Formats: sequence, C-alpha cells, structure tokens
Amino acid sequence: MNARRVLLGASLGVLLLATAPAPESEGANAEQAPPDRGVSASAPAEGPSGDTVAVAPPLNLEGPTLWLARAIYSETKLPHEQELVAWVVRNRVETAYRGRRTYRAVVLDPYQFSAFNPGAAKRARYLRLQPEAPLLRWRQALWVARYVRHAEGRAYRPFPVETRHFYSERSMRGRAVPYWAERGGFVAPDPGRYAVDERRFRFFKQAS
Repeated sequence: MNARRVLLGASLGVLLLATAPAPESEGANAEQAPPDRGVSASAPAEGPSGDTVAVAPPLNLEGPTLWLARAIYSETKLPHEQELVAWVVRNRVETAYRGRRTYRAVVLDPYQFSAFNPGAAKRARYLRLQPEAPLLRWRQALWVARYVRHAEGRAYRPFPVETRHFYSERSMRGRAVPYWAERGGFVAPDPGRYAVDERRFRFFKQAS
C-alpha cells in the first residue's frame, strides 16, 4: 500500500481509492463546448445516507477546498476518479490556465466543467453544496479535495502539471471527440496506482 493510499485512507478511516464498480459519470468533461455542442451525462441522484456518520466532513474546511470538492463531485462519484479530476483542476490553478488563478475561478470558467456551465440544470444544486450535506460520496469528495490541495512532492502527482484536460467517452455518445484530444497529448495515469477505465476518463496535457 503506497503513501498516497495510506494518507487518504487514514483520513476517512476507510480505503477510498480501491477499485469499485463504476456508475455512469455525471459530468466527466473538462473544456466543454458551448451549449449547442455541449455534452451531458447523468447519474442516479444520491440521497442522504446513514453511512455519513462514519465519514464526517473535514474540520476547518477552506473555501478553495470546497470549490474543488464541488467540481470533482459533479464529475464522478468514485474517489479514485475524483482524485485524478482534482489534479486536473489543481494543475489549472497552478498554471493560471485561461488566466484563472483560484479554484473558484477555474471551476466557474465558462464551458470548462459541464455542471457549472451557464444554464446547466444542476448548476444551482452543486453551487449550494456545503460540507454538512448528508451525502456519503460528497463527504468523500471533500476529503479527496483536501488531500489533493495539500499534497506536496512530485511523488503524489499522477501526471505532469501540464495535464489540464479530460473527457469521457461515455458522456460523448453520439458527439465528436473534443478538438484538443485529436491533437494528441494523451496521458495515462500509472496503472500500478490507479485503475481507470479509459471509456470513462481520458486525460491530456499541453492542450490549448
């Protein structure tokens, strides 16, 4: 068991990053097209769960972590996928992609993350999410976001800082592959650390 799993697993008291059956991702796209070319995907709504008793939200949660958690929770409910998406968001912040230098600005950058697109059906729902919401996978997302924001050292990075894009084949059914994906730059996270179904998430670096 590597240090990454120990640190995040210990935070929750459970090992979140183990492979699990994959539900449909809910957003699964960074760098979205405008509405007429946009992408949507759906997942079952998550109701309150008694299991949240065992997963309390982090204490003294900072605003940037909350914004990061909202973004990754909107994209997928699986913690190991949330971690990878979180690194894409962090990379965008650290490289000031499209001039956005904060987590809030990156998440709300128009047509970059589908759940936060102007007019998106679930935008208001995700914007209202607070740490105390009694949703197990939401609280897991809070811990994942906290871990990724504060992880230090190259060993914790799943891919280069230039990795700032992803898309989901499943959520692109019947639609064209993003233009930036056709230019190459595909990045495969270390299979020894991550079990990622490429039909759900594909990551790219140095895309414009």
